[in-house]
Amino acid sequence: MSLRVDVAIVGSGFAGSILARVLARQGLRVALFEAARHPRFALGESSTPLAALSLERLARRWELPDLATLAAWGRWRRELPGLGCGLKRGFSFYRHHPERPFDPAARPGDRLLVAASPSDAIADAHWLRADVDAHLFARAAAEGVRTFEETRVAAIHGTPSGLTLELSGARAGGDRIECSLAVDATGPAAAVARRLGAQDGPRLVTRSGLVYSHFRGALPWAGAAGEGPDETPYPEERAAVHHLLEEGWAYALRFDDGLMSAGLLLEGGAPAAADPATLWSSVLTRYPTLRLQLGSAVPVRPLAHVPSLQRRLDRAAGPHWAALPHTYGFVDPLFSTGLAWSLLGVERLAEILDAEGPESPAIADGSAFTAYADLLGHELGQVDALVAGAYAARSRFSLFVDHSMLYFALVSFAEAEQRLCEPARPAWKGFLRATEPAWRRTLRTAFARLRALPADAGGPALDAHSRWIARAIAPIDVAGLCRPDGRSYGVDPEALVASAAKLGLTADGVRAALPRLRGASEEAS
Repeated sequence: MSLRVDVAIVGSGFAGSILARVLARQGLRVALFEAARHPRFALGESSTPLAALSLERLARRWELPDLATLAAWGRWRRELPGLGCGLKRGFSFYRHHPERPFDPAARPGDRLLVAASPSDAIADAHWLRADVDAHLFARAAAEGVRTFEETRVAAIHGTPSGLTLELSGARAGGDRIECSLAVDATGPAAAVARRLGAQDGPRLVTRSGLVYSHFRGALPWAGAAGEGPDETPYPEERAAVHHLLEEGWAYALRFDDGLMSAGLLLEGGAPAAADPATLWSSVLTRYPTLRLQLGSAVPVRPLAHVPSLQRRLDRAAGPHWAALPHTYGFVDPLFSTGLAWSLLGVERLAEILDAEGPESPAIADGSAFTAYADLLGHELGQVDALVAGAYAARSRFSLFVDHSMLYFALVSFAEAEQRLCEPARPAWKGFLRATEPAWRRTLRTAFARLRALPADAGGPALDAHSRWIARAIAPIDVAGLCRPDGRSYGVDPEALVASAAKLGLTADGVRAALPRLRGASEEAS
């Protein structure tokens, strides 16, 4: 079989499938390839308000209402009840000490809670990716995208008008696809990019490896750790839960049916030859509360590991091809940046194709993707500096809390700006303010300051660093962060009103615009 399409998208995770549907809405002929068969396991499960904004924009512009449904837990449960998800009200962080149970009463300073939404109805969600990706792939097929499962790209050849993809696999032995543009959505495999000359780029600063699975039978966090404070901005486990450890950190994401996605991030990487189950149990054994919560949980699939998570290509696009963000590079799941960044990539490529058309000279020579590729490079550097700083700070929890305020200030400002001010071309604003050299310097400086702090630095040095963070985020802090007692942050509309000038608005203007915020109107729920 030989088939001619405008765009071939290789990889049918959520980003590849959404992009395929958008391009089909533009009237393009699109083919979408999956090496496995849906439903299949995938990581990248924790959404955020910025991911919700991208989904809602894509839904409105391209008339894809199910994407808006995925943007809020309440809508999801009501309109797509067959897709697995979990309620995510915010971010929970706990600092653990070896051989000591976590005691929420005795060590209140070892906890940080940051809410991302004021209610369950409009909260973010954990995505059971096997369900979500299968749903999006099926919708792509129903909307006219040519879909192929159990199909791999065996070779790629250039032609005068684009590329020819030679296919292999149970469904496509000996077949070929001709296209004007190939989009690489294969993640770490980089199946298109590497065949077209992309190589490993400069090494990232962060160093970590991952041990992971899905589990049944994990105890609720309150059952393992005991009850926390009487008043919290959300139930503590209904969040992206982070456990900071000497070895690195662990995450726990609970789905609504009781399934838990859990993983252990090991600083410096995980030995390639190590047995994942042995690595998992050797770390859990050192932390009594985690051992109590997860020790008897049963993995529903064998524990697996990725010895080194960090990767970056030396280019994100070229003549007749472009890579989505997760193919171009990855740092670490700390702060749940992956879904939002990938969706920004979908928005940007959709805009480029809508403006240029797949057969334009700028697509052929790759110049249409210059700004796109440059922006991805800056954004990956921002995530790397942020996460590397968090690793450096985690052993002293007050430093970690201060450093995390950089992230929460950046994303809360971006959400408020996009909701209340409705800037032009929001997908191009730059994730974590990556378009602004001053903010790129701020994150690099924050990491350098942490690296320079002596291990035995006392209170004055820590206080000085805390003041530096507060000054750094002051121009964009619209959430009332960096409070002296700041270990629990709810959604605070009054802090937003008080920060109106930072958004270029008046206090009355912010009050009038508040219904556009998630959760501030019945329509948003």
